[in-house]
Amino acid sequence: MSTTTRLADPWTDLDVIDRNGPRTNQAFVGLGATLAVVLDQPWIVAVLALQLALGLTLGRKWCLPCRFWFQVLQPRFGEGPLEDSRAPRFANRIALGFTGGATLAFLAGMPSVAWALTGTVAAVALFSAISGFCIGCVIYARIWGCETCAVPQRG
Repeated sequence: MSTTTRLADPWTDLDVIDRNGPRTNQAFVGLGATLAVVLDQPWIVAVLALQLALGLTLGRKWCLPCRFWFQVLQPRFGEGPLEDSRAPRFANRIALGFTGGATLAFLAGMPSVAWALTGTVAAVALFSAISGFCIGCVIYARIWGCETCAVPQRG
C-alpha cells in the first residue's frame, strides 16, 4: 500500500487530474462498450452514457470509475503525474456523444448505427486505456492549442 501524500485533492482540485484516473475511466467505458456488443445488450450503452453524463455535469464524485480510481486504486498505487484535466474532460464529452448517439439510435430503431457507434467507443477507449494515448485529448490539444494537453499519457 502506498503512503504517498496526494499533491491534488481529487474532489476539489478539478483543474488537474492524476494521469491514471482517465485511464481507469477509459478501461471502464471500453470494457462496458465491448460487453454491450458481445452480449447484444443496448441497455449497457445507455448506462455508460448516463454515467458519463453524470460525471461531466455533477463532477467526479458521481463518476463511478473516478471513485474507484481515487478511493480504491490510487491509495494502493500512489498518485501518478498530474496533468491538465481539460483534455480528458473533452474526451469524455466525445464518448458521451457517441454513447448518447448510440442510445438514441437504438431507440429510433437503427441498431446498425448504434452498434457502429458503440464499437467505435469500445475500440478507442480500450486503445487509450492500454496505450496511454488519448485520442480525444489530442483532438482537444489540436483544436484549442493546449501544448500541455497534447502530451500522450505514459506510464
